[in-house]
Amino acid sequence: MLILIAGPYRSGTGDDPAKMAENLKRLEAPSHALFRAGHVPMIGEWVALPVWHAAGGKTVGDDLYEEIFHPVAGRLLQLCEGVLRLPGASKGADNDVRIATERGIPVWYRLEDVPGCA
Repeated sequence: MLILIAGPYRSGTGDDPAKMAENLKRLEAPSHALFRAGHVPMIGEWVALPVWHAAGGKTVGDDLYEEIFHPVAGRLLQLCEGVLRLPGASKGADNDVRIATERGIPVWYRLEDVPGCA
């Protein structure tokens, strides 16, 4: 399955690039286990960051950032077959869960609950 890993990226960082990088590492942490279980892990920032940079993005939270970041997750959720929601406050991740639930896509809150990851 293509599984979106959702959790805090920008939330709680004050837009500090170092803190955002740490959050991205936390999002990436379960990716290898998902891959080993036969899944394809996906993180919205893996798509949104290069698109934003290619579009000339410079300031986190600017209009261009907002135009790209959350819509990327919505588009990915048209393709994903599951969502792994990691702990931590995140409006974006909560929105991902909302969209997934509306579309009937399973949402797991623990890696060991994802099929094949027990």
